[in-house]
Amino acid sequence: MINLTGKKIVLGITGSIAAYKSAELVRHLKKAGAVVKVAMTTNATRFVTPLTFETLSGNRVICDMFSQSGTSINHISLGQESHLIIIAPATANFLAKIAHGLGDDFLSTLILATTAKILICPAMDKEMFSNSIVQANIISLKERGFIVMEPEEGMLASGLVGLGRFPDPLVIMEEVRQLLTDHDLQGLKVLITAGPTIEYIDPVRIVTNRSTGRMGYALARAAWRRGAEVTLVTGPTHLDSPKGISMIKVKTAEEMREAVMNNYRENDVVIKAAAVTDYKPLSKAREKEKKRGIPIIVEMEPTPDILAELGKDKGDVTLVGFAAETTDHVANAIEKIKRKNLDLIVLNDVSREDRGFEAETNEVRIIDREGNQEVVPLMLKEDVADRILDRIKVLRTE
Repeated sequence: MINLTGKKIVLGITGSIAAYKSAELVRHLKKAGAVVKVAMTTNATRFVTPLTFETLSGNRVICDMFSQSGTSINHISLGQESHLIIIAPATANFLAKIAHGLGDDFLSTLILATTAKILICPAMDKEMFSNSIVQANIISLKERGFIVMEPEEGMLASGLVGLGRFPDPLVIMEEVRQLLTDHDLQGLKVLITAGPTIEYIDPVRIVTNRSTGRMGYALARAAWRRGAEVTLVTGPTHLDSPKGISMIKVKTAEEMREAVMNNYRENDVVIKAAAVTDYKPLSKAREKEKKRGIPIIVEMEPTPDILAELGKDKGDVTLVGFAAETTDHVANAIEKIKRKNLDLIVLNDVSREDRGFEAETNEVRIIDREGNQEVVPLMLKEDVADRILDRIKVLRTE
């Protein structure tokens, strides 16, 4: 998880039925280490009591412009000391107020007085959201530098289905992390491969491996948060598509090779985190093979070695590979660097159940072409991703 320790965030809540979902957002922000203060409009308190958010945030909730004791918390000081203000949910009425510079309560006045970044998460009925006036207000806010998230499509409070649903709090958290992360990879174009590939024995049966794609997806999200332009070539996974990232979905090793070779020259960095299937059936049966109760032999042939092919003609691209090993870890990884002309390799021991394939955590060793090694201890793959990107950044500036 990205560390938000010390980040001061104001969560503004307006009068929408979706206000109850903001409680989960407060919980995620606190868990990430942020200092959270909540400001509610009068109508918001009709849906959820301020006590709920005081309990979750650990701070007094501000509801009234003129009920503050002392001067330590007001729209000026809070607006100046905060790193980010989130309006979630934002009603059509509140969008109209801030789009036209109105400040008739604490929250709208705070918006006028702040120097912080402002993230707005609209939530309303689909007809209201699509209204031309609401859309004009959203366009006006974006032009003034506000970050406005697109609501989700789904079941709404009215019982209708459409665009206007409050975004998932975890999706909002991803946007928050991107806004509060140093964009030290701004201007960098990164191509990342992730997940397994599959090869068909027949129309039903496949050959594949245990890769879930988590490491590659974590790298893609981390690079995007840090300002890079990211293309993710992914094999079949059950993971949600990362926000803000160009996706190319493939199935077989040959499809992945084609996607990578068609796009890698446009990028500054290529990270091959995918677990490409090493062998495929020599031929694919046209019909499902019937179970006959006797052993069968499936002849296999090698799949394309995409990483080796890249290494032969990588030009100025920084090429990073992964080595999933069970024995002779370091020796195998160093040999792979030389044989495939890599700049870095990320070595992980996949024989352990708490790291590598199918795990949310990983412990890796990053090795460069000179043999320098950095041991990254067991941590969440999101954090491992940042450590890998840190090393790539240093490599590109040496």
